[in-house]
Amino acid sequence: MSQDVPDFSELLRAANRTAVHLEMRDIYGVGEEAEDFAHFRRTGIHPDADPAMADWGGWVSLVRETVGRGVVMRRARVVSEPVTDYIRFEHAGTVVNLAAGEEVRWLPRRLASDLALPGNDLWLIDDRLVMFHWFTGDGDWAGHEFHEDPATVKMVADAFEAVWARATPHDQYRV
Repeated sequence: MSQDVPDFSELLRAANRTAVHLEMRDIYGVGEEAEDFAHFRRTGIHPDADPAMADWGGWVSLVRETVGRGVVMRRARVVSEPVTDYIRFEHAGTVVNLAAGEEVRWLPRRLASDLALPGNDLWLIDDRLVMFHWFTGDGDWAGHEFHEDPATVKMVADAFEAVWARATPHDQYRV
């Protein structure tokens, strides 16, 4: 375990084969997304769903660069159903992840009951580096921790693959 967490863009730029992201919360502290989220709740339209928008520039460029080097990027989201307004918002904005080159799947929480899942959201890079993300009960950002321990990495990799195998591809998942 290490508290010395590299910059996330450095982690992705160091990836050689895979970068996977496991998300398991039904709401995240929307902070800088608050205005867009409020707009979505009023209109049902995600105002930031264009990958060419300046707000996405850094992320879209980083993902495209990473995928362009042959790294497979996958994101799995475990969600409660019926989904929260925030998950609807996230689902509507996933077009940006897909356009950048990520693969995204959704798993209803009721289908994950028999899976051993880590207690926190995470990124796993090349099946060797794990970055756990911590959130408050309200979904605000609370920090992160970096792990390279082989047992932790294996547990995380196995959990992600189990979720991925059961999850529904984004284009087939209805909120």
